[in-house]
Amino acid sequence: MIDLSQAQWRKASRSGQNNGGCVEVAANFSDVTAVRDSVHPDRGAHVVDRGAFSAFLADVKVGRYDI
Repeated sequence: MIDLSQAQWRKASRSGQNNGGCVEVAANFSDVTAVRDSVHPDRGAHVVDRGAFSAFLADVKVGRYDI
């Protein structure tokens, strides 16, 4: 289990401003990226391999997903 007590959370740049769809990302770890719902941070976070998260973001940027 990853200790997220030192996570430096920031709101994702593409999170909704007014619809409550806010995601926070902690990328200050060397091997993983953590993602959580900023409305309910007490519900935990998804911890993803840093390389896999980078690949996911690249796919999002080129429109691979219908979001």
